[in-house]
Amino acid sequence: MATGVVLVGGAGAAVALHASSGGGDTAGARQPRVVHTSVDSLGLTGASADERELGARSTKPFRMLAVSWSDARARLDGTVQVRTRSSATGRWSAWQKLAAADALPDPAEQDRAGVRGATAPLWTAPSDGVQVRVRGGHGAHALPTGLTVDLVDPDSAHSASRSQDGGQAAGAATPALEPAAFSVADDATPTQTPTDTASSAPEDTPTAADSAPASPSDPAPASPGSDTPEPPSGSPTTAPVPSSPDASSAAPTTTAPSTPPSTPGYLPSLSEAYPSCPGASSAPQTAPSPMPAAPRTTTVPAPPMVSRAGWGADECARDAGYPDYGSTVKVVFVHHTDTTNAYSCADSPAIVRSLYALHLHQGWRDIGYNFLVDKCGTIFEGRFGGAALPVVGAQTYGFNTDSMGIAAIGTYTDLSGGDSASSTIPGAAPTQAMLGSIARITAWKLGMSGISPTATSTLTEGAKDSYGFTYGKAYTLNAVSGHRNGFATDCPGNQLYAKLADVRSYAAGPATGLAVTGVDGPYGTAKAGTAYVTGTKATVRWTTSTPATLLSGTEVLVDGTPAAKVPGSASSAAVTLAAGRHTVQVRATHITSKAATSAPVTVIADTTRPTYPTAPSVALRTGTVNTAGIPVTVSWKAADDNGLHAQAATSPTAATLTSSATGWSTTAKAATSTQFALKATDLAGNTATASVTRTATLVQESAAKATGSWAKRSGTSYLGGYSTSSSTAGATLTWTFKGRSVSWIASRASTSGQVKVYLDGTYQSTVDLKSATTLYRQAMWTKSWSTSAQHTVKIVVVGTSGRPTVTTDGIAVLD
Repeated sequence: MATGVVLVGGAGAAVALHASSGGGDTAGARQPRVVHTSVDSLGLTGASADERELGARSTKPFRMLAVSWSDARARLDGTVQVRTRSSATGRWSAWQKLAAADALPDPAEQDRAGVRGATAPLWTAPSDGVQVRVRGGHGAHALPTGLTVDLVDPDSAHSASRSQDGGQAAGAATPALEPAAFSVADDATPTQTPTDTASSAPEDTPTAADSAPASPSDPAPASPGSDTPEPPSGSPTTAPVPSSPDASSAAPTTTAPSTPPSTPGYLPSLSEAYPSCPGASSAPQTAPSPMPAAPRTTTVPAPPMVSRAGWGADECARDAGYPDYGSTVKVVFVHHTDTTNAYSCADSPAIVRSLYALHLHQGWRDIGYNFLVDKCGTIFEGRFGGAALPVVGAQTYGFNTDSMGIAAIGTYTDLSGGDSASSTIPGAAPTQAMLGSIARITAWKLGMSGISPTATSTLTEGAKDSYGFTYGKAYTLNAVSGHRNGFATDCPGNQLYAKLADVRSYAAGPATGLAVTGVDGPYGTAKAGTAYVTGTKATVRWTTSTPATLLSGTEVLVDGTPAAKVPGSASSAAVTLAAGRHTVQVRATHITSKAATSAPVTVIADTTRPTYPTAPSVALRTGTVNTAGIPVTVSWKAADDNGLHAQAATSPTAATLTSSATGWSTTAKAATSTQFALKATDLAGNTATASVTRTATLVQESAAKATGSWAKRSGTSYLGGYSTSSSTAGATLTWTFKGRSVSWIASRASTSGQVKVYLDGTYQSTVDLKSATTLYRQAMWTKSWSTSAQHTVKIVVVGTSGRPTVTTDGIAVLD
């Protein structure tokens, strides 16, 4: 860990922060890149006691801002508005109102010299310009003194490398300390003009573009590149190990005690509490007093989290030593940072660094929250002291002892901002990932206290000036409460506050809403009635309303016996089933070891093949005839006890058929023995096949017995190159054949007439050959039998008035 100092002055002082980032708290890991975080404070001025402003001006790069004032106990009654200029586009954002700050340190911490009051912070797109205006409320007292706008660059060295030619490459090592950019004496009036000569000239008068009507804020930036600290892979509670100071830095003048006090192993070490920092004071290294008790054993595992080293905390910037400790965590207070939701989760480490910088700039010992959670569910360790211990934070004024604060990164007021009238930052609904992680921390910490997340606890008010609360009085609070339950604030916003009941349920367990949503066989989910149908291999899918991070594992039960076990993050599992009918359930185990079991579903593991209760048969059909393809229909019926998935034809050509198909129109090659083959597949993937072989033959009219007048016509459009025509009423042609199916073939045109068809001497029907278009080789009439036998077909010319002519091209016979 590189070392440095924090410079805290009056209105206008700056804080220079730098820290290791990445996976630096894993043994043997590479040395993380030093991250410099700077706070530049610009004073606000005004002609009257109820107005302060900063004209539109260029600044150094920044991503977060807040407005602060000298007296932490002073209240700003009025409105604070800011707008920022995008460093990417040069466009100014719309004016935004900042809400009052929700978090205050404990009274003892608040009474320290240099502690400042402040508004809620605002996370912005990368910006290099700002304008501020503060107006006192109607009839309000004068505005607080020492008003400044505090601009945070969470990676100032990287910003400089991007803006200077020949600067350092991103991710390169940087000097351990940047000087404060702006500073004034504690008793001086803040100046509007920075002393940093690298900044652009002030822009007290907006340009034409600045004066245009306010437009919506620029979109959130893309995720940062490789300079964003990576989450560590080691233990989340391992504190960063300070690196050696730069060789050119002056050696510290402090002398370590000859016999340092001993500390128990569950505490951060003395070297972690008192990192080796240039210019560190000679104050003795002391163990906490009173000494916190060892964390109670709990079966609830610690959640994965990004340690302070992982998000880039400079341990030389906070107060050296151990924090205050309570006896145990009895209440979890849920907060929101109120910094907007327009952020990428890749920005989250930078947001945490920025909040750390602002809290230090406001004179606090450390970041106020014990933990922070972003909308992707990533957990960040907050205040130093040991994540497993009851560290006293600065998060719920008057109730910080024996409680902990979890801050949801973002703004979670009503969508219209309704419960936060002092702010125009739109709120959003918290994500399930965020709620799950808040519940995960809660289950762990309250598990060590032996308190159910759905229970209540008692805390004693420790502040004498907390509005609505009485000093020294014991208050009964939900073990999971919103900030507003312990302080006069709308934090954590209506939308997050409305989800606290879910957080309690998630943290307490068991899993809720657990249900099997499907059992997939080889073709996905299939059912026969209410039962799922699969083969012997199946995939069981389920859902639960409890976030997966709260589940330690899930089992699939087949007939009450575990058949598969998967991690809690899984939502499906493969199982092997014996043939037959089964009940299937899912049992989810919560991190508290409580188990929940879903309602059973029925699953049929089907190993029986489909059947063909009606064997395939083939019959001639109407349509266009040629020697390569005589129209036929294949008929059959396939069945399965649990249902068919699909059917297909495999010969003489391949065709996909519906699962309910009972017929297939295809063709047979003339004078060729043809196999017609079918395949049926059931819901479980079992298959069956069936086939029939038939031969189709073309019999021309020359083989028929003729009466009356018939003429021969030649042409390539006729079968065999010729056909026979007659316009004489009563003229006949008679074919004698043996087969099981027959079709009569003719030509059609707009002048074609009609014929009567007789089968075995019995009249069958009258066929009209008239057609708007000329068609050749048309099978116009068909007849089929179940067995092959000898039959006669006779056609008789009707002699239709105006169109008496008929042209025949023979018959087709199937046997």
